[in-house]
Amino acid sequence: MSEKTHILFDLDGTLTDPKEGITKSVCYALKHYGIQVEDLDSLCPFIGPPLTDSYKKYYGFSDEQAREGILVYREYFSARGWKENKVYAGIKEMLQSLKESGRHLLLATSKPEVFALQILEHFGMAGYFECIGGADLGETRSRKEEVIGYVLERCGLSSNKEAVKRAIMVGDREYDVLGARRWGMESVGVLYGYGDMQEMRACRPDYMVETVEELKRLLLSM
Repeated sequence: MSEKTHILFDLDGTLTDPKEGITKSVCYALKHYGIQVEDLDSLCPFIGPPLTDSYKKYYGFSDEQAREGILVYREYFSARGWKENKVYAGIKEMLQSLKESGRHLLLATSKPEVFALQILEHFGMAGYFECIGGADLGETRSRKEEVIGYVLERCGLSSNKEAVKRAIMVGDREYDVLGARRWGMESVGVLYGYGDMQEMRACRPDYMVETVEELKRLLLSM
């Protein structure tokens, strides 16, 4: 196992629990289309993948509806949803330990970058990261492999295959694992977020952990 010098983290379901803010934002957007959702838990599959994909997959939206749905979603999320978030217990301590060990910490999220930065600053975590990368508001960079490539390029790693091999992606959904593999990078699938064991086994991350403490031990051992 080569030493991992750069660690890329997903945000939603990996560092923070965004369930309340995301599900309420989706519920707000669906009401715009006359769709009433009583059980917010049923909207948890929206946590992780690009909104466009989820609107199409779960509600059969057209491209135009999905684009409009994103704008309506952001009406709620930009005002309230981004604050309806919680940092998982032990995350700040883990980031501090990794930083002290000399690792370079990067963020790669499908959430719009402007919101990701806002959330990290709100919770006092922005300072741990050398690069905070996310989707753009125009949805031209929203898929996880695109965001990972964007982060690697900003850090000067994308053209250096050996450097990429010393990086690792940490996330809770298949999109994180598959995006990392696209770039020849190893991955850690976390099971305390919104991807379950079945999803993780299907996408085959290089490592799996069940708790933040287990993740901390694993990353510090690399």
